[in-house]
Amino acid sequence: MANPKFDTYRHFRRPGLMRRRVDVWLPAQYHAEPERKFPVLYMHDGQNAFTRSPYVGTGWMVHECIDTLASEGKITPPVVVAISCTLNRIGDYLPQKPLGYPGAVDYVKRNAPRYLGLGSEISDEYLRLIVQDIKPFIDSNYRVLSDAENTAMMGSSMGGLISLYALAEYPQVFGKVACLSTHWPILGEYFMRYLRETLPEAGAHKLYFDHGGAGLDQQYAPYQAEADALIKAKGYQEGVDFQSLFFENDDHNELFWSARLHLPMTFLFASQ
Repeated sequence: MANPKFDTYRHFRRPGLMRRRVDVWLPAQYHAEPERKFPVLYMHDGQNAFTRSPYVGTGWMVHECIDTLASEGKITPPVVVAISCTLNRIGDYLPQKPLGYPGAVDYVKRNAPRYLGLGSEISDEYLRLIVQDIKPFIDSNYRVLSDAENTAMMGSSMGGLISLYALAEYPQVFGKVACLSTHWPILGEYFMRYLRETLPEAGAHKLYFDHGGAGLDQQYAPYQAEADALIKAKGYQEGVDFQSLFFENDDHNELFWSARLHLPMTFLFASQ
């Protein structure tokens, strides 16, 4: 398949945040059906969304996945807004509110010392950039459905963590999220406590999770099991508005996330 075409923007900035690149990809149906409006998918680590990653030889190739599923009639294709990370990736993606619990900062220092000192923990401002700047721009300049039911977010590892945090902080903005290989250990029980207090009850949202059994993903099973139980206690039903999958041989990189991308895409954007 030819390289995807997308619109690129570099003007989004806020005090304290590094400037970042935002790429907007439009599905083929966007051009073929000029009266139609489309759902939107916001993706973190956008530099890996469409192109081949220098780390493992492949990126998410999200456009290929969407084109294939849409051509088969399995999904309503979304407009993709890919937001690249910065050198302060951990600071941007580490959920900020849970750090306010007594002992949380010491926990992160003790369990993930390499993550601290890379930059300020400013995920709340990063989410404001998306909600107050990027999303209004997309809503005003593209034919998109702007309601929460048609606004999704996706990310892997720390990107999965910030995606779930975004839905909890802005449930009126984001109706569904996909969190692949969510890096639960960095906040551990402190994030679980936050979710118990803040994650909305079932009824207006869809949540997708998955993780592998190899590499860094080996750490995730007990955390994901606790998260699954917490989510079910809030009324979410597996296979309806909640899904949690395990892939025993999958490792922690884009090669595996790309290979199973069709699953969250179908869950979030299934044709009606």
